[in-house]
Amino acid sequence: MADHLEASVTLPSDPASVSAARTYVVGTLAEWGLSSDTEAADTVRLIVSELATNAVQHTFGQSPTFTVDIALDRDEHLRIGVTDGHPRFPKRLPAAVQQDNGRGMVIIRCLTAECGGRLRVRPTREGGKTVFIELPWTLTTDPATPPGRP
Repeated sequence: MADHLEASVTLPSDPASVSAARTYVVGTLAEWGLSSDTEAADTVRLIVSELATNAVQHTFGQSPTFTVDIALDRDEHLRIGVTDGHPRFPKRLPAAVQQDNGRGMVIIRCLTAECGGRLRVRPTREGGKTVFIELPWTLTTDPATPPGRP
């Protein structure tokens, strides 16, 4: 595999785009060697769903689109970022069991940490932000092994 692979898609800030973002990322990762029927793919699918949902729900019309970027470096590190045009960074909210929503960042943070990765948020030059995760990339034939776990 190449030392560095990248892919990107820009979608409208619409609820239907969440599914399109998931499909795009899982399809791209399948092309790069991660089978879509693994636990690792399920974990990535959920993380992308939460990131894209946040980009759609919390930009309050200030970001008509969002962009999903994927990068794989030297078969070691996978980075997935979602960029929107809203300047406000996500807030850390307590994850109360009775909440109907507001737990997306908690879910992303927990899944990322469980896989040995990290979550970051950075401002963009245009005044928006990118929320991204970095995970260790471990290709495996065991469908029960998430990324980062041998």
